[in-house]
Amino acid sequence: MLVLDRATGETRHLHFGDLLELIPPGDLLVINTSRVIPARLRGKREGGQDAEFLVVREAGDRVWLAMVHPGGKLKPGRRVTFGSDSAAEIVEVLGGGLRRVRFVGALDARATLAKYGEVPLPPYIKRAPTKADQDRYQTVYATHDGSVAAPTAGLHFTTELLAQIHERRILVTALDLHVGPGTFKPVETDDLTAHTMHPEAYEIAPGAASGINHNRGKVWAVGTTVVRALESAADAQGQVRAGAAETSLFIRPPYSFKVVNHLITNFHLPRSTLLMLVCAFGGYELVMQAYREAVKEGYRFYSYGDAMLIV
Repeated sequence: MLVLDRATGETRHLHFGDLLELIPPGDLLVINTSRVIPARLRGKREGGQDAEFLVVREAGDRVWLAMVHPGGKLKPGRRVTFGSDSAAEIVEVLGGGLRRVRFVGALDARATLAKYGEVPLPPYIKRAPTKADQDRYQTVYATHDGSVAAPTAGLHFTTELLAQIHERRILVTALDLHVGPGTFKPVETDDLTAHTMHPEAYEIAPGAASGINHNRGKVWAVGTTVVRALESAADAQGQVRAGAAETSLFIRPPYSFKVVNHLITNFHLPRSTLLMLVCAFGGYELVMQAYREAVKEGYRFYSYGDAMLIV
């Protein structure tokens, strides 16, 4: 784990378990308990050709939002079958590469995903998903189904480390932000205001909001998803509001953070909104310097890579 101190610019090379010594007792660790669903479905079009769905989220009775391939062929009214007992019909073409689809077979969407779905590994992982990925691409505290990508900063935690965190009297609270496919969408325009963020659903329980507000100045966010949820839910005074909502917040330099004081994250792709959030938090020059050092030291990048802590 690379540790970057924003105040001094100093970097240190530690291990993830050293968090026990870095987080003071009484500080608050905020985790994202969203669980990755087997959101990738491979099926057949009416002519027998291959088709693929990436199911994003529920939008009504048997109706879901999905990204589909091949997009040019899957127009409203077209149907894709998954096995002998499930099918989905294209209802409407939406913006941002999304379709509204209706599951019309014997199985509803959740049953279809459970029977035929695959873990949607990031696009830069070129191999097919394996049985091991169903467990590896999931945090140990994942609880509530809804994400199509793992909140990967949390992959570093083990049940043993969490137990030690509790023993050290470090506080832990949870929220849900269901990660959508937009997390992998690169920024392709020089005008950052022209980049469209896919909305993602989040929920913060009243107890979690109260705990976060009570511990102002001592909040450690596990991952960019936690940062986006907390900053989206905060009012102008930095008080986090409980409840369920959607966020399309694009955090990039310059940005004034209202809630989060420390950030645990991974090393992200160039031109990604995730890297821009990290640069907004840590400072562009300091983060780029830290990334160069990470490359030199052989750190692993991306979803299954190493960790970075910004204090």
